Amino acid sequence: KITDMYLDVHLMISEPSKYINNFIDSNASLIVFHYEAVGDDEINDLISYIKSHNVDVGIAIKPDTAIEVLMPYLAKLDLVLVMSVEPGFGGQRFNPIALDKITKLKELKQNNNYKYLIEVDGGINETTARLCRQAGVDVLVAGSYIFNSEDYTKAIESLK
Repeated sequence: KITDMYLDVHLMISEPSKYINNFIDSNASLIVFHYEAVGDDEINDLISYIKSHNVDVGIAIKPDTAIEVLMPYLAKLDLVLVMSVEPGFGGQRFNPIALDKITKLKELKQNNNYKYLIEVDGGINETTARLCRQAGVDVLVAGSYIFNSEDYTKAIESLK
């Protein structure tokens, strides 16, 4: 509540519904939960609940999860997060399987007039950022690449 910045909350947790209200109450702008952490019968309710509180909603998928599982939800989402590494630890190598997912999500977005942003997280550096942008990504998440660099500004500029 001390900032008016857009707060993107990525919940890499089991049973995210237990914690959603904490983040809504903390003025989250966007809440992203993992498809794999929620039962198929809960996803629509969770999306509706988050949106009913004027918070944007996104779903993340792990590298081995096919984008087809998201088809029933794409029209309702503000963001789709493609994990290009297994969630949990920084500094992992980018898995190129993410590029195909980004391309497919971009096509689905264009062909169906969906509004979601496409985000990628994991192993992002100057080279992988360029590949992801070419595939159609909207948002890059880069942690280790920036924080392990000598010059944060230069690292960030290299991603643009």
